[in-house]
Amino acid sequence: MTDRRNFLRLSALGTGAVLTAQACSEHALVESNPTLQPETAPAMKETPIVVSTWKHGITANLAAWNLLQSGGYALDAVEAGVRVAESDVENRSVGLGGYPDKEGKVTLDACIMNEKSNCGAVAFLQDIENPVSVARKVLDETPHVMLVGKGALDFALAKGFEKRNLLVPEAEEAWKKWMEGSNYTPPPINTENHDTIGMLAIDSSGRISGACTTSGAAYKMHGRVGDSPIIGAGLFLDSDVGAACATGLGEAVIRVSGSAMVVELMRQGHAPEEACKIVVERIINKLGDMTHIQVGFLALNKHGEYGGYSVYNGFNFALKTGTREALIDCPFNRKW
Repeated sequence: MTDRRNFLRLSALGTGAVLTAQACSEHALVESNPTLQPETAPAMKETPIVVSTWKHGITANLAAWNLLQSGGYALDAVEAGVRVAESDVENRSVGLGGYPDKEGKVTLDACIMNEKSNCGAVAFLQDIENPVSVARKVLDETPHVMLVGKGALDFALAKGFEKRNLLVPEAEEAWKKWMEGSNYTPPPINTENHDTIGMLAIDSSGRISGACTTSGAAYKMHGRVGDSPIIGAGLFLDSDVGAACATGLGEAVIRVSGSAMVVELMRQGHAPEEACKIVVERIINKLGDMTHIQVGFLALNKHGEYGGYSVYNGFNFALKTGTREALIDCPFNRKW
């Protein structure tokens, strides 16, 4: 099975990108700023700041930065940022263009949260290109946290969102090919198989917000929901501490309330990277057999310090501040 939430491509990006388990390595995006230099450890402390999972976070961060640099609200920034990934027809793991479930339906999950711990989420949502914006409406205009399935769709339509077919020809063709065998055998651990986008931001007023959105596991059972829309699993923040988001096998993240645990460890004094590492190690200890199972966490504390950690090599995240723009390869527990 080609399942991008369970089995992620774990190849380092950039020439000579060699990782160690001791420190992140930062690859400056010299195309946009030739003065940027690599760092071996997170440096502080600059706000506004935005970080987001995976290489597709680079363009998402730019959309968020357009708001942050002008004094905009972090919540607006993360919504605008992840919408870029949701609307990218070439992205097979988020929104429009995402791989369908076993029944050939593209089903979407998303959540968003602000500095006051107000949050909104949608799950098992179909036919809406930008689920994060529906989640934002849940936050702003309902007394609830999560709407799912038909209820989420009815709410979205009532708020003016338009239905559209999210199954693009390329994703449909891949699904049909998979259906010939309906084989759930996992691909090699380093197969191209990214998932999700999680984004965390602090604005110039010190307000922190986060968002997470995905089309979930390719060819999953119809109705399956992973960690991405679950506050405390795929995303969590506390303005007194910081924020965290997750990527990888959603079931593994849910079982340990992963993002909430990362935030709590930062509350205890751990740096973002160390907090992510502790939770990854907890997952490894709980699950035992991690064959083909990738999980990664990204964290940002209230001071603007950031870090990530994953089970296997290959998890990276994008960074944007007023002086730095980079793709950062995270330390990891196991080599593939």
